[in-house]
Amino acid sequence: MRATTSRSAAVSTPASARPWPGWRARRRCGRCSSGIRTCGWTGLRCGATWSPCTGISGCLRNSRCPWHIEYRGQRRETTTVRGVAMRAAVVSKTEFEVRELPAQAPGRGQVLLDVTRCGICGSDLHARTHADEMADLAAATGYAHFMRTEQSIVFGHEFSGTIAEYGPGCRKRWPTGTPVVALPIVRQGREPHLVGLSAAAPGAYAEQVVAQESMTLPIPNGLSAEHAALTEPMAVAWHAVRKSRIRKGQTAFVIGCGPIGLAVISMLKAAGVRTVVASDYSPRRRALATACGADTVVDPGTESPWAAGPKRGITGAADVLNLGFDAMERLRLIPNIPWWYVFRLAHTFNAGPSGPVIFECVGVPGIIDQILAAAPPMSRVVVVGVCMQTDRFQPAVAINKEIELRFVLGYDPGEFRDTLHMLADGKVDPAPLITGTVGLGGVDAAFTALGSPDEHAKILVDPRSGVTVP
Repeated sequence: MRATTSRSAAVSTPASARPWPGWRARRRCGRCSSGIRTCGWTGLRCGATWSPCTGISGCLRNSRCPWHIEYRGQRRETTTVRGVAMRAAVVSKTEFEVRELPAQAPGRGQVLLDVTRCGICGSDLHARTHADEMADLAAATGYAHFMRTEQSIVFGHEFSGTIAEYGPGCRKRWPTGTPVVALPIVRQGREPHLVGLSAAAPGAYAEQVVAQESMTLPIPNGLSAEHAALTEPMAVAWHAVRKSRIRKGQTAFVIGCGPIGLAVISMLKAAGVRTVVASDYSPRRRALATACGADTVVDPGTESPWAAGPKRGITGAADVLNLGFDAMERLRLIPNIPWWYVFRLAHTFNAGPSGPVIFECVGVPGIIDQILAAAPPMSRVVVVGVCMQTDRFQPAVAINKEIELRFVLGYDPGEFRDTLHMLADGKVDPAPLITGTVGLGGVDAAFTALGSPDEHAKILVDPRSGVTVP
């Protein structure tokens, strides 16, 4: 039976399907200008329009039928019914096991998502075997809820999904079924928890995950779930590029072409940096670096990355000192302008000489010391790689070269949103990073595969897939 599109016409619905007495199912939303797609409950469809209702007007929805409903002139919205259990890949004492867990319930201001895809992050690899050390470091910086080895944890903080259910106190900005991503952090009272890295905030190696509504963003422009799941690691790279203050005309060196190094390369090119030199021992990752936009890619075992970059006039301390001599000799020739005025003007606009910007994306002991020893004078080194061991380097080397050393971590909500839209607008292509997909039963094998740099860069988890080998 097909109902009319008249505003006054109602769809004939069996009493058993009516959520409460007196309800009326409408063919079209009475408050919005758009209709709704095929109804999964009645099998009928709207003949007037195919665009889904945005729900902006506060119109009504039934938990079992995506059509809008009207009840005695009052607005009301219900959500989908939560199941009693969900499947998840759980790590306990470094061992993975697929288990059925109680279905999660969103708390106040939170939203339950059906997970579509979730990326496996290097932080997950570290946390599997070094959780206690990471927890101690986190505690030393003021975060007390990082996971411990003896706890059972569901990893996964790089995810995309669809809205399944709202918790109390939510504004319900988007209808259920809306594809979204979210910053992987939730709050219980005033206590923040890192999703996938805290026992109190299970992650997205599961069929469902809880996110904070205020930290949730709809996926724009039909961006695929696979690419949307990479918003989080790409936001880390965008944050690093922003913090580097690199200019388009400066040379960027990316040392290490793992997932974060590849993401940094992509974001540097998106920012308009004209020359990006990438360095990695792995032939596979060098090929991926080229695919991500690197202009020059070198094997550091056979060629110095510094030699592969554009030739500069300043290569050592003597060049820096001679630059001062040359500047003074020229400035003294300018009549009626005190030479120090020129220096003050240069200081105001930060117009002095500068070196390249170097992104350390390896995260192993000794790499910072190697970079400081080889980097040109006045370089800026941005440490993106996470080194979990104690490291040593010679500050005097950096001092003599006046090298700026900066450490970065994470991103802010604005950077996360901008990254999502850069992906959706086609300014950044994350496809080269994705080298495999597994189901929950393949997470353990994926962790093993990611230990080989010649095989994979980024493996995604599809909770509803049966694939066990990446």
